[in-house]
Amino acid sequence: MIQIFVTGGTFDKEYNLITGELFFKDTHLPRMFDRGRCTLDIDIKTLMMVDSLEMTDADREIILYSCQKSQATDIIITHGTDRMVETAKALAEANIPGKTIVLTGAMIPYAFGNSSDGFFNLGSALAFAQVLDPGVYIVMNGRYFLWDQVAKNRKTGNFEEIRQQTGSDLQRILD
Repeated sequence: MIQIFVTGGTFDKEYNLITGELFFKDTHLPRMFDRGRCTLDIDIKTLMMVDSLEMTDADREIILYSCQKSQATDIIITHGTDRMVETAKALAEANIPGKTIVLTGAMIPYAFGNSSDGFFNLGSALAFAQVLDPGVYIVMNGRYFLWDQVAKNRKTGNFEEIRQQTGSDLQRILD
């Protein structure tokens, strides 16, 4: 079984046609798995629905506790992209043995239809969760990254490997 933990983020945001604001209602994951004709044994549990910019250490403790207590060895966490690396770090530093934990998200809400990258990122996360060795990973843009070798490029919105980046290249990515 693959455990899916929902934490919110752009992945699950809805668009208010009147105010133009994004908000949370319910997770889109069951519809996404149905639409993708997923035949895997999965269990979806919503832990919270928050924007990662508003995620607290207490929220990360809930995510950590849920990963530790899960019977599954393959875990996917849907998460906002702005603080995804921070949550991955907290999970990795807790050293949860024998589990492959994959964090993924979206830059464009699934509710926006074909323009969303969420469907692609979720499918990639499902595949990588099944084949990667135990550890903590971020899966975005069709790639997987080790939790401590990735940063979100704030200019492009893409996640990039930082292991071989020079100091000036890393600063360019983070700015």
